[in-house]
Amino acid sequence: MRSDTEDRLHAVTGRWKPPAPPADAPPAARVRAAPERSNVRLLVMLGVLAALVAAGYLWLARPRPEPAAPTATAALTEPRPALTASPAVAASSSAASSVVVHVLGKVERPGVVTLPSGSRVAEAIKAAGGVRPGAKTGTLNLARPLVDGEQIPVGVPAPPPSPPPPGGPPSPAAGAPGTPLDLNAATPDQLDDLPGVGPVLAQRIVAYRTQHGGFRSVEQLQDVSGIGSRRFADLKPMVRV
Repeated sequence: MRSDTEDRLHAVTGRWKPPAPPADAPPAARVRAAPERSNVRLLVMLGVLAALVAAGYLWLARPRPEPAAPTATAALTEPRPALTASPAVAASSSAASSVVVHVLGKVERPGVVTLPSGSRVAEAIKAAGGVRPGAKTGTLNLARPLVDGEQIPVGVPAPPPSPPPPGGPPSPAAGAPGTPLDLNAATPDQLDDLPGVGPVLAQRIVAYRTQHGGFRSVEQLQDVSGIGSRRFADLKPMVRV
């Protein structure tokens, strides 16, 4: 039976607390009367320990990325040094795409000029500063394509060929006996010595040579005014180009 004190405690707190077992009670009674908080703490500790073990296992078993080995595709994408043409090849290509001519006579800046391949006589004269005031180009064909190494006389007759060096063999254009005369190197006096060619016809041959940049074949001699088929037949074995 409960005592008066216990009844008053129940009235104040609204609950009843079982009386503590006496000191001389058996051990089984003391164990049943102990609070259950120790069991709860034990369960919480076991749960925390299990969570830590699981987390450690997952950390060790996680997949780890491995460094990728270089592939053939990466090697192909590496930049390679650009190939450049050798100086000799570049120089030969540049020479093949240009012509060098000598412009002389009545121009502002006579001398050697370099022009792109396929340029015309008019462009060479312009590169030399143009024709001097009051000068004329005469019969010079301004639309003729340039030939590398040629001379372009503007307003003056074509210069005579250079004399051979002292002690050297005579030039074929000198008109030695039995030697055909070079139409591109002969002087007007040498052309005048040919049979059937006088001073006037010799000047026509020189003018045609200057206008067309030289003879490319002996047959072109027939294009000169005053040289017909009969006269050409007489001159053909005595001239050459």
